[in-house]
Amino acid sequence: MTTSEKLTASGAGTWRLGDLTVNRMGFGTMRLPQHGAAFGADATPSDRDRAIGVLRRAVELGVNHLDTAAFYFSRLRSANELISRALAPYPEDLVITTKVGPGRDHTGEWVWADTPRELRGQVEENIRQLGRDHLDVVNLRTGGGRPIAELFGTLAELRDAGLIRHLGVSNVTAEQLAEARAIAPVVCVQNPYGLGTPDGDALLRLCGEAGIAFVPFYAIAGRRREAGAGAATEESPELLAVARSHGASPAQIRLAWTLSRGPHVLAIPGTGNPDHLTANVAAGALKLTDEDLARLEAVHRAGTVAGPA
Repeated sequence: MTTSEKLTASGAGTWRLGDLTVNRMGFGTMRLPQHGAAFGADATPSDRDRAIGVLRRAVELGVNHLDTAAFYFSRLRSANELISRALAPYPEDLVITTKVGPGRDHTGEWVWADTPRELRGQVEENIRQLGRDHLDVVNLRTGGGRPIAELFGTLAELRDAGLIRHLGVSNVTAEQLAEARAIAPVVCVQNPYGLGTPDGDALLRLCGEAGIAFVPFYAIAGRRREAGAGAATEESPELLAVARSHGASPAQIRLAWTLSRGPHVLAIPGTGNPDHLTANVAAGALKLTDEDLARLEAVHRAGTVAGPA
């Protein structure tokens, strides 16, 4: 896990989001604006120079797929602003994926785009913050039982107008995915998924059969969600045993297992720690044995990857 040829995002292979080719090991920016749990009103803003350094290092390591959103911000930091400052003018092969639907006002309170006008405003805000004339991929994030058709139709219109290149959906059911695909092509599905969450297997398989990228979030954090992988937890003995056999961390095994679920599965682990970034990217080249996969499958089926946070 320490040789130089393994420390690039290309070790995980590639996938195409429409006409855009990305390395399967990407980077999520949710944790960049603050220390500790994401979205906390009292979260300590991150060090700006360190966050910028992490983004630049990610690209140096071959990461060409970034996940972001305008609602990723702390009191002093915005993920989109950090991306723009660190990477603009952007590398030609860099794909930036963002999410719309939910948002946060200036106090940090959650709001939702419930009308086409509000959704267009969110798209335009992402474009402005990133300093671009269009967005590569936009995921419509669902929540609260909101209908998907009208809002996804609005995104399809913005795609036709040239403001968006490709469309995806997030936090969806199979039925909502079908509803979106009846309106416009879907290149990716971004849902919570990881070792120990077998309820997500069916949608993962459905995406593979349809040639749609499946992009799990919380693949490392699991039930710890916004609290992150560093939150106190008790690891599964089986997971720890596999990690020891590879001289790897449990987080690296989770990432390697996630990528093993299919060639259409993309990873977007996020961190503000440069050492964790290097370890995450290296996990893309980690090859699990059949014995490893059998042990981890038993953990996955039981949903016992970790105890309570």
